[in-house]
Amino acid sequence: MSYIGRGLDKISNIEKLDTITFDGSSSYTLQKNSVNFTPNSANSLQVSIDGVVQAGNFTVSGSTIDFGVAIPATSTNDLIFHYGTGVAFTPADGTVGLAQLSATGTKDATTFLRGDNTFAEAGGGKLLQAVTSTSVTNITTTSTSFVTTNFDLTITPASTSNKILLMLSSTGKIPANEICLDIYRSTSSSFVSGGLDRGLCALESANAKFSMPIINLDSPNTTSAITYTIYFKTTNSGQTASFLRDDLLSSFTAMEISAW
Repeated sequence: MSYIGRGLDKISNIEKLDTITFDGSSSYTLQKNSVNFTPNSANSLQVSIDGVVQAGNFTVSGSTIDFGVAIPATSTNDLIFHYGTGVAFTPADGTVGLAQLSATGTKDATTFLRGDNTFAEAGGGKLLQAVTSTSVTNITTTSTSFVTTNFDLTITPASTSNKILLMLSSTGKIPANEICLDIYRSTSSSFVSGGLDRGLCALESANAKFSMPIINLDSPNTTSAITYTIYFKTTNSGQTASFLRDDLLSSFTAMEISAW
């Protein structure tokens, strides 16, 4: 048979606590059946001393009640009642909304509830921005040290913890030995490869045009504008390294990825 009567949310859990034996102190430990008891708040308690119900003249912290003044040992604690809210039950599916949650933070379609009971935006790894540069300008060198191709782009990270994904689609040619590519980072005045002898990409001799792609995840650790520039070299000063073609579109892309 279904329940007939007041709604469950109108029923209170009333608990009778152990009375206190005053000793002239101002604070005492609340207990129920000789076990420390922590009330919901001071407003959840009804305390009577010497036949007078106390209201608004005490505070609680954990299981300690403090009256703010010394209570004489001659006073009698008549009763202590604790009033809970409603009865314990399992809510039906779909009945708990955002308003019922105690979690802090912004509650909307862009956030999720974390294990620490706070709302936060989704984790890192999101694409924040993308910058692309293209070129059809062929350039050659006989230098055995990295020199600029003037093929560059500039991107400004939003956070020092974010990453920059660098991607190059290009072609290169060398009659013998090798053509090597690296990416120069303006903010640190250094190469993304860390100064490796052959940089980020190298092509062995074949006397033919071949694709020279680069995919590298950089950690610039800055919020200043960064100019990334493609540098190249040959490993033999007697050979001419050729980079890019004037009849083929090459692209250089930088994408900012949020930290994770």
